[in-house]
Amino acid sequence: MPALPPFVALLAGAFLIALTRGRYRTAVVITAPLVALALVWLLPQDARWSWQLWGLEVLPVKWTREGRLFGTVFSLMAFAGGWFALRQARPMELVAAYVYAGSALGVTTAGDLLTLFVFWELMALGSTVILWASDQPKAYGASVRYLSVHLLGGVLLLAGITGRFLGTGSLEFGAMELDSPSNALILAGFLLNAGAPPLSAWVADAYPEASPSGMVFLSAFTTKTAVYALLVGFPGVDLLIYVGLYMTLYGIVYALLENDMRRILAYSIVNQVGFMVAGVGIGTEMALNGAASHAFTHIIYKALLLMSAGSVLYVTGRRRCTDLGGLFRTMPLTTVMGGIGALSISSFPFTSGFVSKSMISQGAADQHLTVVWFVLTAASAGVFLHAGIKFPWFVFFQKDSGLRPPEPPKSMMWPMALFAALCLFLGVLPEPLYRILPYPVTYQPYTAPHLVGQFQLLLFAGLAFFVMLPAMKRSLTISLDWDWFYRRLGPAMVAASARSLQFLGASLGRVAGRTVHHLDGLAQRALGPTGRLARHWPTSAMVLWVTVLLAAYLIFYLI
Repeated sequence: MPALPPFVALLAGAFLIALTRGRYRTAVVITAPLVALALVWLLPQDARWSWQLWGLEVLPVKWTREGRLFGTVFSLMAFAGGWFALRQARPMELVAAYVYAGSALGVTTAGDLLTLFVFWELMALGSTVILWASDQPKAYGASVRYLSVHLLGGVLLLAGITGRFLGTGSLEFGAMELDSPSNALILAGFLLNAGAPPLSAWVADAYPEASPSGMVFLSAFTTKTAVYALLVGFPGVDLLIYVGLYMTLYGIVYALLENDMRRILAYSIVNQVGFMVAGVGIGTEMALNGAASHAFTHIIYKALLLMSAGSVLYVTGRRRCTDLGGLFRTMPLTTVMGGIGALSISSFPFTSGFVSKSMISQGAADQHLTVVWFVLTAASAGVFLHAGIKFPWFVFFQKDSGLRPPEPPKSMMWPMALFAALCLFLGVLPEPLYRILPYPVTYQPYTAPHLVGQFQLLLFAGLAFFVMLPAMKRSLTISLDWDWFYRRLGPAMVAASARSLQFLGASLGRVAGRTVHHLDGLAQRALGPTGRLARHWPTSAMVLWVTVLLAAYLIFYLI
């Protein structure tokens, strides 16, 4: 197999999916991501492809250890996501999903900012079409808001790239300092895709409106390519620590308030990405390894959780926790798979989350960032509350809802089984993951202090959940998020401004009308047929006035 860029396989797969039907389409859906995965590992580690475009050096391929790590998990995600979508996704969704995944792979190989921007915008278009392909009633409105936010991020990113090129004369993508307005704009573009404040609400607004398979794809690429871009472009920027801590707490609070199982998991995405952003901000090799490995494991266990939630939605047609419960009776396998994902996201020992997230906390401890360490620890307990216990408890257990749905089709079960096995495998044997991280790993997750501390944290968080279970039960409420400002307040202000301008225009029109009418009356009285200036004047009077005016002119001239 030639050493082609991995994104070629998925973009070609998207084209072939549009042209094929039946078993041929199934073959393309399954094989294209596997070919991409093979290309990820066949491409030489130091590969660097460049050519001249309009007098600029473009690097569509610059292979790095970070790129190989993210390319691997993106290919795995495309494989499992495509497999999961086979029975229930529309062809348009599959095409868009493979364009989306291929563009994410393009970001991981981009060696220059121009190539990165092109794939960045292709991702926005592909993910928007995934939302359009959904049959959810609110999908179109959510897709318009989603696209608007990401077009804004694209404008910020392009403005920053342009300013950086004018200032440095280079487009190469590498580590940058936050020392210029152009770099700040690039950082803002990256953070917007990561779900950072104040526009983080787009994740929970748009993702739950996708189809059961569409949300699986959406959860994996946009925010994680942003983490990759931050990891390569802005390691060690202190601002990212505080942004990440905010995201971890923000996601927990809103997930605990939420009644919709898919919105719970959407807010959880923001929470988990917050850990990664904070790790990038800490900037040590330990913390950067933690951010990279946590992105890898997060894609797998979050997809597993969303596959289990999507399976419930597929067989029941319901997504609110108040409408669900007792599903473990007829969906035991889905319950087990969702439980493994819940344990992994909670960093339960011997699952993948434990061997990755703890590296970020260790990076904070190594730098003596005490407050950061305490916030990350508290956020870890909060994750167990909302995703580790709340999601499986209210969806699969709690009081019986009377629903008796069957297990989803096997094409949806096998991808869940694959990712559940990966969660356990990486949790028990993390060395394969550690070997492909950006920096050498000396961290040992399975030590007595780590195990004892994590079990204490989880046990007390679990006790708190069941003690406060009456308060945890959700009702049919709506949580106001930052999107209220542009979904409600913004349109209301525009409408109020339009009404004010309309009233002002009408008032000015009436005043102008009355003024014109008054001036017309004055003109008629002065210039009309009977007006003062229209009367007949004798010649002697006219001569007198001319003499007076001439005399006045001479006097003023002499003075």
